[in-house]
Amino acid sequence: MTCEICGQGEAKIKHVSRSYGKGAGMVVIDQIPVVVCPNCGESYMTAETMYEVQRLKLHKRSVKALRLAPVISYV
Repeated sequence: MTCEICGQGEAKIKHVSRSYGKGAGMVVIDQIPVVVCPNCGESYMTAETMYEVQRLKLHKRSVKALRLAPVISYV
């Protein structure tokens, strides 16, 4: 895959989890495809992926699954 930032053909798709919001309104989206380039070090979502993330955030009540996770403070 060609990196949109540096133009090199070494970019790969990596699936990550991201959290959006905070407190009771926080939602975690798993398996988001992100383009990662080992050449320039950039990682980014395509426009299509960003639209889907926005859609999931807007409709989170209908698609979410509740999972408990430990929270550790850095400080």
